[in-house]
Amino acid sequence: MPLSVGCTACPGRARDNKTGSWRVFRPTFKHSKCTKCGICSLICPEGCIEVGADEYYYPNLVYCKGCGLCAQECPAEDIEMEQEAK
Repeated sequence: MPLSVGCTACPGRARDNKTGSWRVFRPTFKHSKCTKCGICSLICPEGCIEVGADEYYYPNLVYCKGCGLCAQECPAEDIEMEQEAK
């Protein structure tokens, strides 16, 4: 299927298009003050924050765009946005 003028990728969600490679900032989940409330997972527009076996939340950096909403909305302020290493 050819792309139309002005389109750079086929439409879809980040789960369909691995978008983590072009982010500038990435979230770092510290887990030192985390209350395991899950707000980070609920607010993530790409749905790429999942709960681990230890019941803490982790981002899937293959799909994370680095928007920072998880860090901004975390009530415990336990998520920091760090510049992506080149």
